[in-house]
Amino acid sequence: MGDRRPACRSSLSPPAAQMGNLLCCVVVEESTVAIKERFGKFEEVLEPGLHCIPWVTGDRLAGHLSLRLQQLDVRCETKTKDNVFVNVVASIQYRALADKASDAFYKLSNTKSQIQAYVFDVIRASVPKLNLDDTFEQKNDIARAVEQELEKAMSAYGYEIVQTLIVDIEPDEHVKRAMNEINAAARLRVAATEKAEAEKILQIKRAEGEAESKYLSGLGIARQRQAIVDGLRDSVLGFSVNVPGTTAKDVMDMVLVTQYFDTMREIGAASKSSAVFIPHGPGAVRDVATQIRDGLLQASHHQTHE
Repeated sequence: MGDRRPACRSSLSPPAAQMGNLLCCVVVEESTVAIKERFGKFEEVLEPGLHCIPWVTGDRLAGHLSLRLQQLDVRCETKTKDNVFVNVVASIQYRALADKASDAFYKLSNTKSQIQAYVFDVIRASVPKLNLDDTFEQKNDIARAVEQELEKAMSAYGYEIVQTLIVDIEPDEHVKRAMNEINAAARLRVAATEKAEAEKILQIKRAEGEAESKYLSGLGIARQRQAIVDGLRDSVLGFSVNVPGTTAKDVMDMVLVTQYFDTMREIGAASKSSAVFIPHGPGAVRDVATQIRDGLLQASHHQTHE
């Protein structure tokens, strides 16, 4: 075993070792025990310190056993339920029990191989029941199953399983690349959805703003026209009072003709205005006045009924 030391090894200096062999004295180091035999049969476990082993009576030192905490990393290749080959790396921390040192020394010839065999058995029985994603999520359950099996088996050989960890799960390189691509595609899909949602909200807000703007513009135009009508009405009433014998129709025709010529002047004064062809003459002016008057009367009629 890797944790045993042969009986012929001495921890004393060469002169002291020679003297110790003559006097049948051995030294057991700290965190170590020694196994004493008499005529090839187990006699006792020697604790750390100086011990006398008289060879003339058939006593001899069979070997040493370390009580230090040891670690064994086991790499096991297996297949998941969805047919993906993975390498599962388990880290086993164990140590020999001082009160069962004879079992640990005599019952096992290779402790690490025995532990490795149990780890292989449990991992290859657990992982094939899980999909790849579930294997990553349930690695603590796998470690717990390995530890329980090892404790049950190794306690009979004088060993304690301190802790078991699944430190790594490595899928095949092609599988890892495919998983990364799937993850990247999912993130791009979420980003595109969020971007589309943001653009949708922006368009809705823009449409609401345009609707509100048009609504306010309509209110402004309506108020402007109402003010024009009120001004015309006041002008007609004032002119009729100051000039006896005139009717409201005469005053309205004169006001409309005046506005008609003001409009013509503004069109001609504009620097970038396009050419506008409109009928001109006494008859045309009368027709324009009639059309405007009819439109104003219809608007007033609708406002009265509303």
